[in-house]
Amino acid sequence: MNFQLVTTLAAIPDWAPDWSKKVWYNNTFYDWLYSISIIIGSIIAAKLLYWFIGKYVKKITEKTKTNLDDILIDKLEEPIVYGIVISAFYWAFNRLHFTESVDAFFAKIFTVIYILNITWLIIRILDSMVDEYIVPMVDKSDSDLDDQLLPILRKVVNGILWTVGLIIALSNAGFDVMALIAGLGIGGLALALAAQDTVKNIFGGVMVFLDKPFKIRDRIKINGMDGTVEEIGIRSTRLRTLEGRIITVPNGQFSDNPVENVSLEPTRKVVLNLGLTYETTPEQMEKAISMLTQIAIDNQKVTDESLVSFNSWGDFAMGILFIYYIKNDDHILTAQTEMNLEILKQFNAAGLEFAYPTQMIYKKEVK
Repeated sequence: MNFQLVTTLAAIPDWAPDWSKKVWYNNTFYDWLYSISIIIGSIIAAKLLYWFIGKYVKKITEKTKTNLDDILIDKLEEPIVYGIVISAFYWAFNRLHFTESVDAFFAKIFTVIYILNITWLIIRILDSMVDEYIVPMVDKSDSDLDDQLLPILRKVVNGILWTVGLIIALSNAGFDVMALIAGLGIGGLALALAAQDTVKNIFGGVMVFLDKPFKIRDRIKINGMDGTVEEIGIRSTRLRTLEGRIITVPNGQFSDNPVENVSLEPTRKVVLNLGLTYETTPEQMEKAISMLTQIAIDNQKVTDESLVSFNSWGDFAMGILFIYYIKNDDHILTAQTEMNLEILKQFNAAGLEFAYPTQMIYKKEVK
């Protein structure tokens, strides 16, 4: 798109005074007057059109069932009004005669402005489509991925369109864009190398949203860190540790390291190794095993799938292995406290003694 400036001198009336027939900067008074009148008239016309759209057109679109026409009118009125003003400016300058270099300069300027205005028009049309069809779908979805990715994708697409529009505008204006593209390619490569960690973290964030290894308020363990997920971002995730501190974890770590989701465990396995003294009788050992099984059954925070075994002969105790599972929806520490207290109460009431490290020394008298 190349604009060719054509000089059109205004007809000078015979009755015009002599001073108006003089030439200022290669144009007569009437040439300047007509061009300035066109510019002022276009501004007034743009203002009237802007008022007309807000006063009548928008009221008509508000009565329709769809919101698309309302969004389109709101998005398109500014590029259209500015397009009218730009066309009037071009027409006004096109009537004037300057030097060849000035004419060529204005031709390039108007070429760039026209194409950028068209690019702006296209971007606003796409934005209106996104607002009408994509945004409601994102708001209804349960995933947080689309909520965080949509603004980023919109900015990326808009940036690409503006870049393409600028390249087309400069190319039509006569600039050598191949050198510019080559420079952008080299600069983009350097930028990509410098920002590879950021890109890695962004892709890691996308994978977190897609794979969903955890969600907000889940407790996770990763790379020696243990905490509750408070915020999942596109570049990093925030954990609140058991000590109450906030840790910001780059999302790239979720791609390189295994993630343990503690909150997704169906039950919490607890292993107890109890030791009774060697004075414990077989009957007492059987009673102890039966008591442990019943304690697990009676506790509502624990499943019925407990395991009890007389499994070892220790140096100073007979070992009992007791395995039980705490339900995931109950507080783990509370359940453990209840279980341990009940074991202590029932074992003490039954006269079962817990062993502790002891040594017995036998002295043999020599006659």
